[in-house]
Amino acid sequence: MFGFGQLIGILKKNPKKIVFTEGEDPRILEASSRLLASYFLHPILIGDEKRIADAAEESGFNIRGAEIIDPEKFDKIDEMVELYCELRKKKGVTPDQAREILKQANYFGTMLVKMGFADALLGGATYSTADTVRPALQLIKTKPGNNLVSSCFILVRPSATGDNEVLAMGDCAININPTEDDLVEIAGETAKCARIFDVDPKIAFLSYSTHGSGKGEAVDKMRNAAQKTKEKYPDLPIDGELQFDAAVSPRVARTKCPESTVAGHANTFIFPDISAGNIGYKIAQRMGNFDAYGPILLGLNAPVNDLSRGCNASEVYSMAIITAALADSDHGEEA
Repeated sequence: MFGFGQLIGILKKNPKKIVFTEGEDPRILEASSRLLASYFLHPILIGDEKRIADAAEESGFNIRGAEIIDPEKFDKIDEMVELYCELRKKKGVTPDQAREILKQANYFGTMLVKMGFADALLGGATYSTADTVRPALQLIKTKPGNNLVSSCFILVRPSATGDNEVLAMGDCAININPTEDDLVEIAGETAKCARIFDVDPKIAFLSYSTHGSGKGEAVDKMRNAAQKTKEKYPDLPIDGELQFDAAVSPRVARTKCPESTVAGHANTFIFPDISAGNIGYKIAQRMGNFDAYGPILLGLNAPVNDLSRGCNASEVYSMAIITAALADSDHGEEA
């Protein structure tokens, strides 16, 4: 089962460049120092070179070898401004407006990915999820055939034997009340992400009802979304609507839905809305002793991920590896 060694092994064969938009933050500097010592992921730090160097020295982190780019001194800023104006021409953005916007690290860093100077971006240690997602939606945009950006969490419960338990949960962070069609897209993207982490997805659409035991619009939504997902991805094991106990407990599944091949063995969970998803993954994290990695943003043309403002350096390091691993996957591949 999944371990970070697998992802690191992949990245060692094909090292990536990752943009950190908050180059002066001590947590970013500590994670960058660890990455630079391992030679499988090359950090690009956004900000003033002297201030970043001083912050690293003050904190005692060796960032020698990191690429530091100051938006105010970028030698290809004219090219970046021109492309930005082209991407935002429907909004009538002028070159002067573009130059001001691109002084912001989140927009500047996203453009570095768009222009191919970097493979991925990780931000949000000091600003909101919206400030990470908005530039990505405007500039990198969603993949062909996708209509939204969604997210999933990968939950890992370590085992002394090394056979870690790994689950995928979506969408726990972005879409507040997804429609049936949104859930189809979320399920496909979550399954694709799960495979990167060595999970063979068995997808449960969660509800307070199992196969019609309860009634209501919310039940209908999950049942219909499960059926639509089965039609779109006929090779994926999918069931729903399922209560959580029926999804994970073989004993309960034998009672509630004995004909199901997914119930009792699900490892990829699709929640009806953000409230259920956010609560669900946090219960698993805090009471089930799972390590939670995410939110991992899905559906974009290039990997951009968001950090919690309460993150620590270890979480930055882990999310950098995950984000770069997404860059190494085929973003156009069907689930």
